Order: sequence, then C-alpha cells, then structure tokens
Amino acid sequence: MNDRLKALADAGVSIWLDDLSRERLASGSLQALIEDKHVVGVTTNPTIFAKAISDADAYAETVGRLAAQGVSVDEAIRVITTDDVRDAADLFKPLYDDTEGQDGRVSIEVEPTLAHDTAKTVEQAKQLWDVVGRENVFVKIPATKAGLPAITQTLAAGISVNVTLIFSLERYRAVADAFLSGLEQAVENGVDVTKMASVASFFVSRVDSEIDKRLEAIGTDEAKALKGKAAIANARLAFQAYEEIFASDRWRELETAGAKPQRPLWASTGTKDPSYSPTLYVDNLVTRGVVNTMPEATIKAVEEHSEITGDTVRGDYAADRLVIDDLERLGISYDEVVQLLEDEGVSKFDASWSELQDTVAAALKAAAK
Repeated sequence: MNDRLKALADAGVSIWLDDLSRERLASGSLQALIEDKHVVGVTTNPTIFAKAISDADAYAETVGRLAAQGVSVDEAIRVITTDDVRDAADLFKPLYDDTEGQDGRVSIEVEPTLAHDTAKTVEQAKQLWDVVGRENVFVKIPATKAGLPAITQTLAAGISVNVTLIFSLERYRAVADAFLSGLEQAVENGVDVTKMASVASFFVSRVDSEIDKRLEAIGTDEAKALKGKAAIANARLAFQAYEEIFASDRWRELETAGAKPQRPLWASTGTKDPSYSPTLYVDNLVTRGVVNTMPEATIKAVEEHSEITGDTVRGDYAADRLVIDDLERLGISYDEVVQLLEDEGVSKFDASWSELQDTVAAALKAAAK
C-alpha cells in the first residue's frame, strides 16, 4: 500500500475513482486500484461512458447481441451502462459491507437531457435503481432547480442519491435541504433509512478555470495574486455550511432514526492549468468525512507527490470568505460565475450524451452488418 494514499485515507478522505469501463472491469485494473491504491468507490458520467465505449473493443460482444435483438440506441446505452455499474457494484460490495454502506458505492447518472424536468428525472432514477438492482448504487441527479425536488422525491422512495453539478454555496444549502426533506419523507414512508446514503458533489477545478480567465483579463497584480484560490475557498465554505447543517436539531432527529449524513464529495479535482500542482485540489481539501473522486492520473499524482499533513479545510473560513469578497471587489460576480458553470456543466453532459448516442448507433449499425 502506498504511504501517501494511505495517509489521505487515514485523514478521513474516501478515495473514489472518477472512471469506469468494461475494460477496467475485465482486465482487473479496477480491482488492483481497490487493493493497491485505497480506492473505495466509483463515479461515472456521460462523458466517461462516451469515452469508454468509443475507445474499447470490450463492448463488441454486447453490442453484437443487442444489434441482433434490434434494440434502440437508448436501450443499448441503458444495457451497456447498467451492466458496467452492476458489475462494479458487485466488485465493491465487500467494501460496502465493511464500511456499513459508507463507501463501496458506484454512481450512475440520469440522462442529462432531463436536467430541467423533475418528473422525468424521478421516473428515470427509479428505473435505473430497479435495473441495476444493487443497494450500493447511487443514482446521480444534477443540482439544477428542477433537480432539487427530484432529489427529495427520489430519496423519499428509498433510493440513494449522488447530487452532481453543485457550484454555488446557495445551491449547496438547497441541496442539503432537499436531502433532509427526502429523508424525512422516507421515514414517514416507512423506508429503512439505515440502508440509504447520499453525497453532494461540489465541483472544484472548473471554478478556477472560469475565474482565473477573468483575473488574467483584469491583469493587475492584485488580480493575478488571486489566481488558483477561488475554487478551494469555495469548497471550504461549502464544508463550513455542511458543518452547520449537520449540527442542527433537524439533522439530529434523522440521525436518531439511523440516517447517515450527506457527505461532501469533491468532484472535478484534476487540475486544468498545467502551472498548478496536479494535486492542488486534493492536498488543500483534506478533512475527515469527505469524498474526493479523482481520475486515475490524479490518483497517481497523489501517490507520487502529495504531502498529507492533516486537515486543510477547517480553521480559517474567514480567509476563504475574503477570497470571494476580493473577487467581487474586482468586479467578478460570484453568482454570475457559478450560474454560468452550472449551465455549461449541463450543456457539456448533453453534448457527451449525444456523442454517446452517436457512438452506440454507429457500433450497432456496424454489428448489424
């Protein structure tokens, strides 16, 4: 076991892999990451599946069978992705049992085209949950305004949820409220909430990508001094909100019923700026009770470079708030940036979903011939 990754895990950070493919499952590389790199969960999204299916021959047998059955493109996507998630969930089941449902989780996302449709999001969340048929699965629902009631309704039905595409502090608080409401309704519905879990996926690097671009355009020394600081400050302030929410009487009542808190999950933690340390969004977001989902390249970078020295989140929220205030003083609107990032996030996943449909359609057509 690698000392740096072990130190990160020992500091209370659950290391999840932000990737999944049939090749990873078949080759044993995912199993090796579990055994050797302290990986205790997996997240997926349409971009990951689009890349996996376009890059690999590992799906040829499945595509051939589906082509022979004459299934639609969307049904083929459903079969391919749920097969991968189900098999990964089985692989992680021992970890899920050992951690009493805390880790050993695998996420699958509702179609991004449903991001602004509450009813259809809930309907598909229930379908995915039933099709995969594994209790250690998370259904991913975006934190759009239409997603918030969908999160509550899905949790109320006893389905564990990974809330994705969170960029703003205000939206994070709304997500936590939706989570609490969902669990309260689940308790009322007689659901065993001890089996349920949720994570709130707070996106990190994209905040710096957008704000750094604006700081560079301003060009002053004061502006340049703020580069690379906004994303970490934003995430730390989200954790401050988490501490407040999950110290409330409202939460304690649910905790008494056996519920688990909705853990913050740091997503988009690979650095986009090559001048930054590849472990910037790992080393500076270490605290007990969070998840960091990373591409394998970031896991490798942590293994080689990170120096985990203890908690790097708690302790100086005033300084983190000052970063956001300083950006506002320079004319960079926090609210405008986070809304733009949410809109772009939905749009990018839409594009990836279209790419996935095109890739599968081409594969089905070739197999039919």
